[in-house]
Amino acid sequence: MKKITLVFVLALFAGTAFSQELRLNTYAGYVFDDEVSSYYSSNSYYEGKILGGLRWGAGLEYQLPGGTKAFELQYLRQDSQIPIQYVDSGILGGQLQETDFDYTANWIMLNGTNYFPISEVAEPFFGFGIGMAILDVTNPDNGNNEGATKFAWALRGGSNFWFSEKVGLRIQASLMSAVQGAGGGVYFGTGGTGAGVSTYSTMYQFGFDGGIVFRFPQ
Repeated sequence: MKKITLVFVLALFAGTAFSQELRLNTYAGYVFDDEVSSYYSSNSYYEGKILGGLRWGAGLEYQLPGGTKAFELQYLRQDSQIPIQYVDSGILGGQLQETDFDYTANWIMLNGTNYFPISEVAEPFFGFGIGMAILDVTNPDNGNNEGATKFAWALRGGSNFWFSEKVGLRIQASLMSAVQGAGGGVYFGTGGTGAGVSTYSTMYQFGFDGGIVFRFPQ
């Protein structure tokens, strides 16, 4: 996480020094359901889904000389629930349990974007990002809470539509993930100390976002 934070800081200084234009991107959109599961054995597993809902946030974007490439420091937040069915041999003799976990995800991303302007109004783009997902999951049945900060990546594509020189509409589709292979995912502590299904499940969240873009030429 320290290395990712260092990259963000260096990118911020580099963007301030060399950008030809600064933009403020705002985001609000819908994230679709995502299945999560883990199977250790017939007496130790869980399965469920992260329910879809609102995701919102903002990003500070630096346009590089040439006007077709940019990078953005972005923050997004999602609050949702995760209905889970689980079995654990250490809880009630391995009986099937059901819980609606409370879930919060805070995404902090560094995105690289390629723009393909086709007119003064339409500005399609495609980009890739890396960063961190700060995840928090709470079991309301017993108050057990777990949080973690994990490596994340994102793909996105869409277009800006400019109403004027300084204000436009941004529409995009995106895929975001906290990667299990890098130690990421959602942690479920279904029991108390020393008991419960405690494992990771890779998450892939697809969504659509829209928002207002503000452009500030240097």
